[in-house]
Amino acid sequence: MPHDPMPPDPFAGDPEDPSMALGDHDTDDDLPLGDEERAELLADLTDLAVYQALLEPRGIRGIVVDCTDCGECHYHDWELLRASLEQLLHDGRMRPHEPAFDPNPSEYVTWEYCRGYADGVTESETSH
Repeated sequence: MPHDPMPPDPFAGDPEDPSMALGDHDTDDDLPLGDEERAELLADLTDLAVYQALLEPRGIRGIVVDCTDCGECHYHDWELLRASLEQLLHDGRMRPHEPAFDPNPSEYVTWEYCRGYADGVTESETSH
């Protein structure tokens, strides 16, 4: 079910974009993704679908990521993370998004936890 949950950038391609005054524009952001990066994103999207299918029925709302830039945890609901990865896949970059509102940390797990959980489920199903 493809959709674009993010509105288009009103300043896309505008040389008078007011955000240009903020600086810190990396020209590498405009480079297309390489084949390896695309393959990794597609694998991440596939994994995300599996993790959501396994963990959402157990009350897990999404993924928590420790941000190295700000030192805080960022909480991503399943759909928000999927939309961000799809946007990165199609546009080569992610637009800023609103953080989860007042997230309950016990409802979010790390990507590593998801991987371990999925591996455990797979192992228990194959050993029967």
